[in-house]
This record gives sequence, C-alpha cells and structure tokens, in this order.
Amino acid sequence: MNHLGIDVTIKNIPPLDPGFLPLNRFYENFLKDANEPFDIAVERANGEMANHKTFVHGTPELFEADVYYVERLVKSMLWMKGGFRVYLAGNQAVCDAVAAKYAAGGQQEFDWDYMANVFEQPFEVVRVDAIPAAKDSPKKVGGHLDGCRIGFDAGGSDRKVSAVIDGESVYSEEVVWFPKVTADPDYHYNGIVAALKSAAAHMPRVDAVGVSSAGVYINNRTMNASLFLQVPKDLFDAKVKDIYIRAITDTFGDVPYAVYNDGDVSALAGAMSLNDNNVLGIAMGTSEAVGYVDENGCITGWLNELAFVPVDASPEAMRDEWSGDIGCGVKYFSQDSVIKLAPRAGIELDESLSPAEKLKVVQKLMEEDDPRAAQVYESIGVYLAHALALYYDMYQFHHVLLLGRVMSGKGGDLILQRCKEVLADEYPVVNEAILPSLPDEKFRRVGQSAAAASLAERKN
Repeated sequence: MNHLGIDVTIKNIPPLDPGFLPLNRFYENFLKDANEPFDIAVERANGEMANHKTFVHGTPELFEADVYYVERLVKSMLWMKGGFRVYLAGNQAVCDAVAAKYAAGGQQEFDWDYMANVFEQPFEVVRVDAIPAAKDSPKKVGGHLDGCRIGFDAGGSDRKVSAVIDGESVYSEEVVWFPKVTADPDYHYNGIVAALKSAAAHMPRVDAVGVSSAGVYINNRTMNASLFLQVPKDLFDAKVKDIYIRAITDTFGDVPYAVYNDGDVSALAGAMSLNDNNVLGIAMGTSEAVGYVDENGCITGWLNELAFVPVDASPEAMRDEWSGDIGCGVKYFSQDSVIKLAPRAGIELDESLSPAEKLKVVQKLMEEDDPRAAQVYESIGVYLAHALALYYDMYQFHHVLLLGRVMSGKGGDLILQRCKEVLADEYPVVNEAILPSLPDEKFRRVGQSAAAASLAERKN
C-alpha cells in the first residue's frame, strides 16, 4: 500500500475495511528515510509544554508526505495534551504549510477554534529556531479514602452519586436526567445540588467532594462538555464554566473539591481495582472516551481526547461529522464503528433506529453467534491492535482497560481476543509490554462515583 509516496506494509487488515491504513505503520515507514530534523512543541495552560523531536525528508518529491506527517503529529499532540500555541522548528516550507492548515479557513480550522475556546487564548502556530523544553505538572489525585466523602458522576443519560465513609460506600443512587437536550443551565445546577444533598443526608458531615464529568476541565472549570451542548454561549460562560465549583461551595461551603474528566476517573478506578498504576482506560460507547493514570499514580491534566486523534491514514477513511476530519478514533472505537461496519457485513440496519438501538441489533446477532456480526467485531479488534501500538508510543502505558457498551457481551470478548492475536503477530514488543483487559468485578465495585469520591484530599 502506498500513501503520498510512502510504501506501507501491513500484515493484519480488518476483514470489513481492506483500505484501512494504520497511521502508526505510515509513521514507521515515513521515518525510515527521513533525516532532516524537525521539532514540535505544544504549549498548554500554566506554562506546561509538550514536545516531540522527529525528522522529515525535506525533498520536493515527498513534500506532501512531510506536511501530512507533521500535521497529523500536531493534531495528535493537541488532542492528547491540549494547547493553544504550536512551535515548529525545521523546514520553512513545511512549517508554513502546517501553519496555514491550523488557521481560520484552513483544513484544521475546527481544531484551531476548539483549542482557542478551551484555553481562552488565541490559537497560533509559531516557527522558531529551537522549541521550548518540555514541562508537565502531573498531580497525585485520588485514592484518598479517609473521612466522609461524596463522589458525583455526571453522565449524559443519568447522574450517579455515592456517599463514602472511610473508603466504604454507605449510599449510592442513580437518577435519570436529560442534560444534553436542556438549554437552561439552572436545570443542570439544580440536578447537581440535589445529588450532593442526597448523598450528604447519609453522612454525619462532608469532608471532600469529587466530580467525574464528561468534557474538558481545567482548574476545576468546565471548558467544553457535551452535557451542556444546548446551553447558549453567554449562559455557558456565565453559569456553566464554574457550575461544579458553585454547586459544591453553595451547598457545603469551604470544603476541598476536585473536578476531573470522566475518562481520567475511569482510569483511576481501574488503577484502584488493579492496585497498580500506568493505566490507560478506553471507553467505547457513544464516543471514544479515554483517561490515563501515569506510572506514579498521577492524573496528568492532559485532554486525552483520543476520539479526535487520527488512527487511519487512508484518504478514504470515514469522516467525523463534528470535527470534519477523517480517520479519527471516534469512528473506530465507538458505536459509530459498529454502525459503519454492519452494512459491509450484510447486516441492514433500520435507519429509523437511534445509534444505540442499532448497536443493540448487532449485539443481539452476536449473542446468537451470527457470523456477520462476528466480522464486525473482528474488524474492530484489528483496528484496536493497531491503535494500541500507536497509543503505546504516545503514553507508554502498561495496563489498558477496555470499557463501554461496544465492549459488552460476546462482541467485546471477540474484540479483545482478535486484538491480542494481532498484537502478538504484528507488534511483539508492544504485546510484551501491555496488558489489555476487560474490567472485572473488583473494578465494578469501585465504580465511577466511588472513585470520584477519592479525588480530593481533605483538610487536616
């Protein structure tokens, strides 16, 4: 297979997607003959910096390949770690081409605009002679079990809350709500406060509150979240950015609190259940939600939005409707992937069904051992193996927990089985280094809201 003048050899191809071109394999073959230094750095909040030193070819014949390679790396760094300023050091023409893509009207305008809004800074790409040094500020959070704690988990269809005393859950509840279709932020605020009060009623006092919520959170503030999709921007800025801070302090006064992305809290729950660190959690549901706990048991504060990190270099890759980009994880590791692949296996899905209902149709066929459904899950297993090799290069994780509706039942078992087979066959080094697994009963007992309760360190 050839892409932009780079020959790529792949041993394992998804049976329902013969055009799939694993981005990590493209990277490997691109770098074989690249020897002109090219460095990238991404600046995020609080002066933190991510950087990457690599190479390009610097020849007219492979100029398009050079630009594509650098642009995909920049995108991956932005969605893994976040940032509002990109520094490029290297080939002037490549720098200029990439800068033009990450600008108003450019190919990556979505990323340009999104990051500017999240970090509340104008987004820019700057050419420099030398990139700044890397700087990170991981925080040791979670695992605090002492005292009377509340853990709140805000989901798109239900909200969960737990009252936890000295590490033992004494009360939990799950309440259906409709945050994604509600424009009034007071609805969200009142729901959060109701949950907090419900848990507090089952304890003698409240020593700390932890929140797990879908979205991007910086310094406990909501910078972007699908839960508040319908809230107008002026009300979002006025009432949503500090919604969890207000709900907690209005209800309990000056108590310690912490607000983190639900993917990171899932990874934390996994680390607690495994009694080990260096855990990547991947939840395959409506989208691809990811969290990471590093080798020191710290949550990094990175975005970890791998749904928008590219995994497929094929120019025919499926396009994501929201970002407008192609080949990104959301179309490979969510219910969208099942829906995309089912017709290719000969499974016709009723277009009047919701995406979740379409997934259930394929899951039912899989439980009945339908060979067409098996092909769908086998294909996702191949996708996953190639993507885990890419993610391993990014994170160097040891454990990877595979969660979410797509991973449930026989289909999830087949995804895991096929993934392990491909890793062993095509990526033996990665296969030896990582342990992919499904959550066990111990993980389920820890739970998302209970793990959230352990986020904040209580005052002495």
